[in-house]
Amino acid sequence: MPQFDPLKYVYPSRRNVVYARRAMACTSVPQGAQIGLDVMKAGGNAVDAAVAMAAAMPVLEPTGNGLGSDCFALVWIEREKRLYGLNASGTAPLALSAEKVRALGYEEMPKSGWLPTMVPGAPAGWAELNRRFGTRSLSQLFAPAVLAAREGVPVAVNVHPQWEKDARRIYAAAEQDPAAHAYWKTVFLKGDGSPYRAGDLFRWEEYARTMEELAETGCESYYRGPLMEKIVAFSRETGGYFCEEDFRAYRPEWVEPITADYKGYTVCEIPPNGHGITVLMALNILKGLELSGERDCADTYHKILESIKLAFADAKKYVADPRYMRTRVEDMLSEEYAARRRALISNQALWPEAGDPSCGGTIYLCTADPEGNMVSFIQSNYNMFGAGIAIPGTGISLQNRGANFSLDESSDNCLAGGKKSYHTIIPGFLMKDGEAVGPFGVMGAFMQPQGHVLVVVNTVDYHMNPQQALDAPRMQWTGGTHIQLEREVPAHIGRELAAMGHEVEVLNTNITMGRGQIIWRTDNGLLAGGTEPRCDGTVAAW
Repeated sequence: MPQFDPLKYVYPSRRNVVYARRAMACTSVPQGAQIGLDVMKAGGNAVDAAVAMAAAMPVLEPTGNGLGSDCFALVWIEREKRLYGLNASGTAPLALSAEKVRALGYEEMPKSGWLPTMVPGAPAGWAELNRRFGTRSLSQLFAPAVLAAREGVPVAVNVHPQWEKDARRIYAAAEQDPAAHAYWKTVFLKGDGSPYRAGDLFRWEEYARTMEELAETGCESYYRGPLMEKIVAFSRETGGYFCEEDFRAYRPEWVEPITADYKGYTVCEIPPNGHGITVLMALNILKGLELSGERDCADTYHKILESIKLAFADAKKYVADPRYMRTRVEDMLSEEYAARRRALISNQALWPEAGDPSCGGTIYLCTADPEGNMVSFIQSNYNMFGAGIAIPGTGISLQNRGANFSLDESSDNCLAGGKKSYHTIIPGFLMKDGEAVGPFGVMGAFMQPQGHVLVVVNTVDYHMNPQQALDAPRMQWTGGTHIQLEREVPAHIGRELAAMGHEVEVLNTNITMGRGQIIWRTDNGLLAGGTEPRCDGTVAAW
C-alpha cells in the first residue's frame, strides 16, 4: 500500500462554490454533511437533517462537541416566512457559587475538572427541535450516529492536531484529579495512552448504546431518568456539584432572534446569553464607516478590527444570563450608541474600553431542504474536549462552559447556581426584504463574532461568493491592541497595521482562526454553498 503523510500538502488548492437545486448540508467533517443530505433525500426536512448531523458529530468530531455540549439554533420555516431561535445552553449546578470557587484558591474559573461543568443542553435541544419541527422519529435520526459509533469512523485530518493538543491538557488535569478523568482517558486515548491520529478508526460502543436510550426516551433519560442518575452519581463520587434537581429543572428556551440592518440586509443572531450581539454591534459601527474599494488593504482591516474590539469590550462587560443583565439589549443595539462608539475610531489603534449603552471547541452545521426551510446550528464543548470528564458506561463527555463565568461579584456574569454563563457559540442567519438569504456560521470561541462580521462584510461590501467569503484571509483581535493575521495576509498590510499602532502577530497555523459554513439562496432559487478550507469541511448537495 502507498505510504503518505495525511498532514502534508505542499501545493496550493482551491475549492469552488457548490450549487444544488433541491437540498444542501454543510459541516466540518464530510460524513456529517452526508448524513444530513441522506436524511433529506429520504424525505426528512432541514430540521431533521440538522438533528441527525448534530447527533453524529460527537463521534465524527469529539474535539469540538459531545453529548455533554450545549447548542443554539436559528430555524427558518419557509411557509411562515419566520425565523425561530432556540437557546439550549445549560445552567451551573445549584450547589456552586463564586464564593465556593474563590475559597478553593481560584482567582478565575478553571477550564478542566468539575468546576466549569454545567447541565448540558444539547440533547434537550435536539428533542425540542424534533418535537416542534421534525418529521422523523428520533430513532430514525439517531440511527446514523449509532452506526458510526458502533462501526467506527476514521479520524479526520484536521481533528488530529486538536485531539493531540487537548489530550495533553486533559492528561495534565488527570494527574491532579485521576478519579474524575479516568474514564475520559479510556475513551479518547488509545490502548498505548496516545491520542488518536488522522486515519485511525475511532469506535465508541457506549455512545451507540446511549443514543439508543435517548431515542427510546425522547432524551428524557438524560434529564429525568437513568442517564441523569449516572451523571449525578459520578459527580458525587468524584467531587462534582451536580444534584438531581439541576437536571430535572432544565428546559431549552425558544427565543426571539435579535437583528441589525447592514446596508439593506438583515443580520440575525441569538440574543444573550450568547455573544451574537457582538456581531450586530460591530456591524452597526462599521456601516457608518467608509470602507475601501479593496478588501485586502490596511484601512479595511483597521476599521473592521476597531469596530470589533469596541463591540467586544461592551459584550464582555454586559452579556450574561438575560435574567441577570442590567443593560438592555435594545440600548446596546441602538443607532445612537453605535454612532458614539464609531466616533472613537481614528487612524490609530485604540485600547478598547466598554462604553455605557444605557445612556441613550465548537462544531457548526447548516441545512436547506426542498421546501425552503433552513437551519443554522451550532454545538460546542467550549475548549475542545471540554472539562475532560466522561461518565463511565455512557457516551457522555462534559463541556466546560462554566469557564466563561466571572468570579467578580459585581459582574452580571458572576457565577451563581442555576445561572447560564456568557456563551461564545452563535449561529448566524442572513435575510433581505423579509426573505431568507440563508444560514452561516464560523466556529471557534472568541473568533466566532469576528468571523461572522467578516462573512457579512465579504458578502455585502465586497460581493464575494460564499466560498470566497470563507477563503479570504482572516484577522483576529485578541485583546488590547494585539491582533493576529493569517500568514496569507499580504506582508505590507501587516506593516501598515503596525504603523497604525496595532501589535501584529502573524500566525503559522490557521487552526484558531475559525471554521465556517455558508448556504445562500440565489435569485433563481438555487442553493449556493461554501465550506471552510481551514478544516475538513464538505458541502453535500442534491
